[in-house]
Amino acid sequence: MKTFDYRSLNNLNMSMDLVNMISTIHEFRGKEELYLRINSQSLEKLVEFAKIQSTGASNRIEGIATSDLRLRELVQKKAEPRNRDEEEIAGYREALSMIHESHDFIAVKPNDILTLHNILYRYTGLNLYRYTGLNIGGTYKRLDNVIQEKDGHGNTFIRFRPASAFATPVYMDSLCERFNEAIAQNEIDPLVLIPCFILDFLCIHPFTDGNGRMSRLLTTLLMYRSNYMVGKYISIEAIVEQTNQSYYDALLASSTGWHENTNDYRPFMKYLLGVIIAAYRDFESRFTVMSTEKTTSPERVYEAICRSLKPTSKATLLSLLPDISQKTIERALNTLLNEEKIVMIGIGKKTEYVRK
Repeated sequence: MKTFDYRSLNNLNMSMDLVNMISTIHEFRGKEELYLRINSQSLEKLVEFAKIQSTGASNRIEGIATSDLRLRELVQKKAEPRNRDEEEIAGYREALSMIHESHDFIAVKPNDILTLHNILYRYTGLNLYRYTGLNIGGTYKRLDNVIQEKDGHGNTFIRFRPASAFATPVYMDSLCERFNEAIAQNEIDPLVLIPCFILDFLCIHPFTDGNGRMSRLLTTLLMYRSNYMVGKYISIEAIVEQTNQSYYDALLASSTGWHENTNDYRPFMKYLLGVIIAAYRDFESRFTVMSTEKTTSPERVYEAICRSLKPTSKATLLSLLPDISQKTIERALNTLLNEEKIVMIGIGKKTEYVRK
């Protein structure tokens, strides 16, 4: 039977890579106060953009999607869901907003996790119950589930067998209790504990549906509760989406031997810490661009393009420069193109820009 003894993490053999990653995140958090002194209006735009990115990315990972326009309208509550996918998206929006606004009051306890899951299915659950009589939101799975994967030939195989439906309530109680004990004792860095909690949650797989999205919501919640606020301004979910294969590889590596208490948390820990570092670096990059407000719009757009390691789209520029309107950015791009400082790649929605 699986046990959750986070005290044993005190004896975990941490590689220099992991130690350096944790130290890097500590340094980034030390700079947060400086970042948050800049134009509040710009920061609010970053928050809104991150909400849209997070909601879209976390759902796309699960094959749930809509158009960019509808996504933005749903997150901004300017439209009502039209179909099942949009109901799922609206539910994620509600759960994420709850974490943004009330993270200090959401405890790491089974009842609060069940409440978040219920909010996630606020729209979908009502319609599903109406037609099937099944209440998914806010309830643990009633039947055992498995995590399946398809190989290159289209054959389906079982990658992992989570905790049984019978054991799930006991496991969730123990998971939350041991995590809270470890946090209260303040002997183990939260950056070590958070990845372990998320991995254990995913291995329990407590819900019939929504486990992946809940794991990402809980990651944001646990980071906020430990005063790592970067997820408010940069979408953690978007980075996970971009590194999806690495996510599944790390999850597989760290879940092997989980039931027998012989699993190694370090691969998943290294992956999640890497995601957090990527988010902080993105935030620092955007802060650098936003702090140059005295320069002209074309100069700021050009600097943003130059700092990017890959071709930059108009949507990315809008997120990097939230205080500049879309029309102003378009004029700046035309100016830079005319001055032959940048080159346009692709056409239509796939248009991107690079320094010449």
